[in-house]
Amino acid sequence: MSIPLRCALLGYGYAGKTFHAPLIAAEPGLQLAAVLSSDAARVHADFAGMPVTRDADALFADPALDLVVIDTPNDLHAPLARAALLAGKHVVVDKPFTLTLAEARELAALAAAHGLVLSVFQNRRFDGDFLALRELLAAGTLGQLVQLDSHFDRFRPEVRDRWRERDIPGGGLWYDLAPHLLDQTLCLFGLPASITARIATLRPGGAACDWWQARLDYGAHQVCLQASMIAAGPMQRFAAFGTAGAWFKSGLDMQEDRLRAGGGPRDAGFGLDTIAPRLHLGDDAVGTAQPEPVGDYARYYAGIAQAVAAMKAGDAARAAALNPVRPAEAVALMALLEAGLQSSAEGRVIVPALTDAERAALG
Repeated sequence: MSIPLRCALLGYGYAGKTFHAPLIAAEPGLQLAAVLSSDAARVHADFAGMPVTRDADALFADPALDLVVIDTPNDLHAPLARAALLAGKHVVVDKPFTLTLAEARELAALAAAHGLVLSVFQNRRFDGDFLALRELLAAGTLGQLVQLDSHFDRFRPEVRDRWRERDIPGGGLWYDLAPHLLDQTLCLFGLPASITARIATLRPGGAACDWWQARLDYGAHQVCLQASMIAAGPMQRFAAFGTAGAWFKSGLDMQEDRLRAGGGPRDAGFGLDTIAPRLHLGDDAVGTAQPEPVGDYARYYAGIAQAVAAMKAGDAARAAALNPVRPAEAVALMALLEAGLQSSAEGRVIVPALTDAERAALG
């Protein structure tokens, strides 16, 4: 039996507590060995006796640590990832990867130069509804796709005093939720020809973006994305339209709710989404219920454990193949994020600023 890779979690806010810590703890190939936090009591309530420190440099200097997972405010992602890579640690960064395309390129080059695994935590690749949509499109059930609508809406009309809702670098809904929807779109279709975005602050008293829409042009089909903090009622998560029919899915994948309630990926039915999609073929207005989707967030850290083990064994090609989110994909996503910001600011269509080599690496 192989020895689990020792992992340090930098940050124990909502995402660290809800996603990273329980998913790392459930992965046999990883051991959560230390946490960077200013609130040791919060960590110890979940992991009694866990070493907790406020000194990131001390963690980076620990030769026993293999992997660093960064879940801090967004503006700290790049500097902490840079320091960890320079210290010889494999790195996972929560989304968004960085705040700029230049930072993303720097970190990707640094990881490659030092022979280290670098990945971005994109758990929504393993949402049940997204996996079901991916299978549906691959099967050609809808004929030729002409339009995909993807929403991630919430109803939070009151502005809260937290860093995600402040007008600071990396704050606002564009950096919070656009990485999810853009990453899913990249997984399905690759890089679009262009992006047109509108980013706004609509809530009274709001300081940061709390609403956005983006259209990605793929020529033969269009992708329309939206996130809002002021959308009451049931959320239409996906609507896919093709020449043979349409597919609709409402509600959000339930794995986050189960993790927040203290569940884990080893629990029976953990990944089951009880809201079934509906498929409409031809002009059938009623449609038929499809199988309930099953998500699997555990796949992310299973892939990370395998990728780091392969890199430590000297097999860089295998490590790259096992990495759930490759640096090239993370760089492409940052290009789309920047292009969306530019599009909204200038009111025009923007082509993502990737080089030919970066486009080839994306595949």
